[in-house]
Amino acid sequence: MELTKLKYFQTTARLQHVTRAAEELHVAQPALTKAIKDLEEELGAPLFYKTGRNVRLTPQGIFLKEKLDSILPTIEELPRLMSQFSEREKRTIRLNILAASTVVTDAVVAYRKKRADAIFEVIQNEEELLSDVTVTTDGKHVDRHDVADCTVLEEAVFLAVPRQSAYNEKGTLCLEDVKDEGFVMLAGSRLFRAKCDELCKKAGFIPTVVFESDSPIAVRNVIGAGAGVGFYPAFSWGKTLHKEVSLLPVASPVCKRDITIALYGQAKGTLAEDFYKFLTRFLQKRQKAAVPEKKQE
Repeated sequence: MELTKLKYFQTTARLQHVTRAAEELHVAQPALTKAIKDLEEELGAPLFYKTGRNVRLTPQGIFLKEKLDSILPTIEELPRLMSQFSEREKRTIRLNILAASTVVTDAVVAYRKKRADAIFEVIQNEEELLSDVTVTTDGKHVDRHDVADCTVLEEAVFLAVPRQSAYNEKGTLCLEDVKDEGFVMLAGSRLFRAKCDELCKKAGFIPTVVFESDSPIAVRNVIGAGAGVGFYPAFSWGKTLHKEVSLLPVASPVCKRDITIALYGQAKGTLAEDFYKFLTRFLQKRQKAAVPEKKQE
């Protein structure tokens, strides 16, 4: 069914006069008449009947006009709406954050100071296939065939202990030294939690978890309150360390992870690629500045 024929019908139905409709549409009257006849044949129903020089709508014609009066304005708006959508798409960055959410959020805030028109659609979904940029750990979930660029940054993982703990005086620990302690952990669904469980397994024990949360801030604060020990990544949880928490390097096993930033093919040459480069530099600066502080006043 051709859109042109529907527009011809709608105009004729509104004016109820074939000649005036042809003039308004800037088409020849025979062409208009034929288009309406073709539409009637296609629909299998009469749409008009003649009354002198005018035409009137049949019940089927009234029904069709009511439907078209609500549908056609939307269809006619599509070019403008598509143009608006396309302009928005040029400024939209689809960001899948599977790791380092705190520092990536800091980067988003900093980037919007540079590009206030940037629009971020942030998701946290391991199965997402439409993201422009994915941030994850140890290369997980970036095995798509269309990876256009990828940056990997190594991040040390420290042991976080209460400032008043006796461990704080040692300076460096083996993970086995704290196997009997209660652990304060990020929730089990997070990739960092999987890394922490893996490190404990390498040290020969399963951690006794006394508190877990989706929030790195909650983990940090509970450790600061003396409720247990936990793991703390060097730079991806932000710069601010709880004043009652100390970070200690782990001598054995080697405690580290990789932060992987992937740019996908559909984002090449777009604003998302510019953000990818910005994010990479932002994380590299945080990486260089990451120095564990044994004590904070």
